[in-house]
Amino acid sequence: MKKKLLYLVHRIPYPPNKGDKIRSFNILKCLARHYEIHLATFVDDDDDWQHRPALEAYCADVYAAPLNPAVAKLKSLPALLGSAPLSLPYYRQVGLADWVEAQRMRHEFHAVLVFSSAMAQYVMGERWSGVRRVIDFVDVDSDKWRQYAAAKSWPMNWIYRREGRTLLAYERKVAACFDNSFFVSEQEADLFKSLAPEAAPRVSFVNNGVDTDYFTPQQDYVSPYAEGEQVMVFTGAMDYWANVDAVSWFAEQVLPRVRERHARARFYIVGSRPTRQVQQLADQDGVTVTGAVKDIRPYLAHACIAVAPLRLARGVQNKVLEAMAMARPVVATPQALDGLEAQVGVEVLQADNEAAFVDTLDTLMQQDQADDLGPAARRRVIESYSWQHNLSRLETMLAG
Repeated sequence: MKKKLLYLVHRIPYPPNKGDKIRSFNILKCLARHYEIHLATFVDDDDDWQHRPALEAYCADVYAAPLNPAVAKLKSLPALLGSAPLSLPYYRQVGLADWVEAQRMRHEFHAVLVFSSAMAQYVMGERWSGVRRVIDFVDVDSDKWRQYAAAKSWPMNWIYRREGRTLLAYERKVAACFDNSFFVSEQEADLFKSLAPEAAPRVSFVNNGVDTDYFTPQQDYVSPYAEGEQVMVFTGAMDYWANVDAVSWFAEQVLPRVRERHARARFYIVGSRPTRQVQQLADQDGVTVTGAVKDIRPYLAHACIAVAPLRLARGVQNKVLEAMAMARPVVATPQALDGLEAQVGVEVLQADNEAAFVDTLDTLMQQDQADDLGPAARRRVIESYSWQHNLSRLETMLAG
């Protein structure tokens, strides 16, 4: 008989079409082989309700709570009068709390797995102290808010600094009472250890992975591009501020200079829910904004180059791993490569600034370096980023 596991996730882990959902779903799929899983999660996109049956195939029970982002932000505002992070009331819901408590009374759980710090609030306190608790912080979110503050003006910089400070205090509280905490990369884990040294002995990391059977160049994909285009592609959720900042900077600062040298160069922004700022980039010569697509693989397979011009980034980027798995040459900022086990110059290319991006892209478009770079990138992903191999660390933590 399988042991029982309570799994709390801040966003429905299906479909696996963006960074956090790719990670949370693959964790679910892996653990379902050994555990009877009871899942509680939020749904913040009406289109995702249709995917609940897919989760039920992996779980004994699923509780999905609706989350309206606009309403959740309003619910968070009173926290500004106290010392709690805004993230906690944002993800606080009475129905979900009642369901979790009912599950505790009904089942004898071997362990609780929490995905994202805000979900830990449902299993804090003495009544959960007898159950093994493990948390996937994924990234050091408190440091992310600190970075955001540095890029914003008042009053948002004050709000973001406050969130970074109060969330770090909460992250430390959670790590102190959980049996294990882990992050998406060794670098993220080391950062948290430096911020919460008291928890360091119980802090580790579990790298992201890629389904290399799915993300493979060994299939015939119909090209979504016009003949003759030299495409640079960016993939990702386009309502995420770090992605919006990245594509805006690239389209406005890098692309025009690339097109001076390569008139057929075009920048494709591929991802769901593009903000107005992203949509407006399509008015610029050489930019295409696709919105959501059914399958990103053709866009990667037929692109000349995948770019990851992220200036604000946390942890290993799935968009980079997927492009590498598709044997595409990747040009990325140091931030987008942070924590990635890859040899710069051999498996990926790094560009520190606007001029470096322009020169690197120019060189790639003129030479055959991509013929060696792409296959080397895929080999790296196969060797270092198998989900099954990487998640064995988590299985050990849960076993105790």
